[in-house]
Amino acid sequence: MSAAEGHVLVVDDDIEMCHFLRLALRRHGFDVEFRSDAAEAFALVGEAQFDAVITDLNMRGMNGIELCERIAANHADLPVLVLTAFGRLDTAIAAMRAGAYDFLTKPFDVQVLALALRRAVQHHSLREEVKRLRESKFGPERFEELVGESEPMRALYRLLEQVAAVDSSVLIQGETGTGKELVARALHRRSARARGPFVAVNCAAVPETLLESELFGHVKGAFSGATTDSPGLLRRAHGGTLLLDEVGDMPLALQAKLLRALEERRVRPVGGGEEREFDARIVVATHMDVEAAVEEGRFRQDLYFRLNVIAVDLPPLRARGGDVLALAQMFIEQQAARTGKHVAGLTGPAAERLLAYSWPGNVRELRNCIERAVALTAHERLIVEDLPAGIRDYLTTSPALVPEASDSSQLPTLEEVERRYVLRVLDTVGGNKKLASRILGLDRRTLYRKLERWRLGPGAGDADEPDDPPVASP
Repeated sequence: MSAAEGHVLVVDDDIEMCHFLRLALRRHGFDVEFRSDAAEAFALVGEAQFDAVITDLNMRGMNGIELCERIAANHADLPVLVLTAFGRLDTAIAAMRAGAYDFLTKPFDVQVLALALRRAVQHHSLREEVKRLRESKFGPERFEELVGESEPMRALYRLLEQVAAVDSSVLIQGETGTGKELVARALHRRSARARGPFVAVNCAAVPETLLESELFGHVKGAFSGATTDSPGLLRRAHGGTLLLDEVGDMPLALQAKLLRALEERRVRPVGGGEEREFDARIVVATHMDVEAAVEEGRFRQDLYFRLNVIAVDLPPLRARGGDVLALAQMFIEQQAARTGKHVAGLTGPAAERLLAYSWPGNVRELRNCIERAVALTAHERLIVEDLPAGIRDYLTTSPALVPEASDSSQLPTLEEVERRYVLRVLDTVGGNKKLASRILGLDRRTLYRKLERWRLGPGAGDADEPDDPPVASP
């Protein structure tokens, strides 16, 4: 690895430990500086740009808890990892309450430390991105109403610039909620037909018996209820663009008529005898795998070839990385303005939850999530508790405890994942082991044995205490 993993400050009054950590972490790709005095280290934090701090707990002068508190108060976005040879539960929770990002006991596995540090650096990068989005004057890159700076979106913008300049049929494919209609409208506004109408119809939402009339029009008296002539959507889009959304759901019989109309650029209204010309650019959209539908006989191959002159594939939100935050910030500002509430953005933990979630409903689901959160929040920035439960609790043990890894050597052991999760639950419930054991699904004897094994507990003999009050704050 390169030194691009992050710039790290090590603080320990044991010089040998400082040299050891610098050498070990450099092998994992980190750029490391160290200080043996906590006060001097705190001053350096204000002068240099660090991505994370590792501090020993017990030091002469200012100890690790005090250093952690000062950094949390003055550099809230900078994560601090606390190391100690005294692995007591109350000490661990004191470190967390002082603002520590993580807590490891000595002797520690360097591999585990590097994993925790890499996650802390990513956490810092995330908070910096949230801050950048809040402070940006110009906002994220966008193409019309599409928003995002990820590489999949940049590639999409480049393709749309080219597609907008021509008049060919376009097939837009993507999961539900990815913004297929937004793309179609953006193409229309960037095209030579921008002054013409943009007409859209959802083929799945119109009953099969009415869809032909909707598309091709009808004459008066063609069927019950046809009290006047109707030109149909193909002719209404004359000079502009027609979006056929969810075209994969169109009945086969109607597909044949649509193919003929597109080939000849003429339509015959239902019940009519004369064909009438139309001139509209055809854009179709679907969440369906149309090639598979063709193979299965559910979609005409000749119509597929006619529509699929230019294919545009929209990336799902889960593949767009930090775009989730850019979109969330935009939705927050829109909803705050609409409701008159003063909500400026996201807290770091809330942003982490949004990034960790898989977003099966894509951008539409994110918009609904933010609308709900803004409506219910009592804070200036959305916190984790403002998010829907499904997003708030999604893979609780995954994003922070089991980070993505490029190879198996970077993955923590199951024991380490369990230790981190148990400590998180204990911190959340204020050290109340009785409540924590209930949440964890363990009896208290088992929890105490685990804490003792991890050198975080007072011993198994305390498991029979009648009550388990929270550990007091330091």
